[in-house]
Amino acid sequence: MWKDRIIFEKSIALGKPIIKGTRITVDFVLDLMANGWSYDDIKENYPQLTSQDIQASLEYASHVIKDEKVLLI
Repeated sequence: MWKDRIIFEKSIALGKPIIKGTRITVDFVLDLMANGWSYDDIKENYPQLTSQDIQASLEYASHVIKDEKVLLI
């Protein structure tokens, strides 16, 4: 569950959601994946992250966007 791995700290990254125990933001992980990085690529370059951390980032993004409302004008 993302709530076990994603935290918010005002003193880190201006309060953006980060992976617990790191200074790595969720949006950074998502950007890596959007640019074609695999789980293995991310873990190789950022060994402090686990597959569960990466999955939690995806789950958090899904949770946030589910509540998003788009107004078509």
